[in-house]
Amino acid sequence: MSRQALVEMTGIEKRFGPVEVLKGVDFELYENEVLALLGDNGAGKSTLIKVLSGYYQPDAGEISVGGEDRKFGTPQDAREAGIETIYQDLALFDNLDVAANVYAGKEIVGGGWRKLLGFVDHKTMRETAADAVSKMAINIPRIDVEVSAFSGGQRQCVALAKSIMWGRKVVIMDEPTAALGVRETGKVLDLIRTLKSHNLSVIVIMHNIEHVMEVAERAIVMRSGTRRGTVDLKGPDDRESHDKIVQMLM
Repeated sequence: MSRQALVEMTGIEKRFGPVEVLKGVDFELYENEVLALLGDNGAGKSTLIKVLSGYYQPDAGEISVGGEDRKFGTPQDAREAGIETIYQDLALFDNLDVAANVYAGKEIVGGGWRKLLGFVDHKTMRETAADAVSKMAINIPRIDVEVSAFSGGQRQCVALAKSIMWGRKVVIMDEPTAALGVRETGKVLDLIRTLKSHNLSVIVIMHNIEHVMEVAERAIVMRSGTRRGTVDLKGPDDRESHDKIVQMLM
């Protein structure tokens, strides 16, 4: 019996003026899978992900999630379908604490007269955010500290905690290890594994093949707006798959 895709994109095309960025790309993501999307700059991988996350609308092609046809006019449409995206800049508010960032746009309002006046229930938000962060293998000093004081790895932890709370099906991560040191990169790779342990499917856009080999089960390689091929991965020491990826990227 064939494996059922959680997300399926078929014949996706996207143009910006005369430039054809995506040329009939097919893409699939399975349940509880970590999938890497690879390609040089200009390959079309970020554009494909922005189509899936509702940031761009395709000029042609179809998208289905859980077997249901979808059209995402906005990023909110994708979120409502259970797709959460963490972009490279993390989209965190430096002047807010962890709980406020996790609940940004979805604040809990207190009961009774507090609800009538629109007062935010900071206590409940901090308790639930602390629970989400505690599931991560990284140290956050305090839940009520502004994230401007955090390291790169700690900021990734906050963004991922938000994904665990709101990403019901899929989490997309755009270059999650970019500009991080060796130690923090290792922690972020652990966090990607944590997402999988929460029964989420994960798409990671990466340039570093070694990092891909550590966390992903499959890699889709793109080149010049097309899907070049797919490689099944068997772990960091799988040199055959590593060499296949390198050949597809050339």
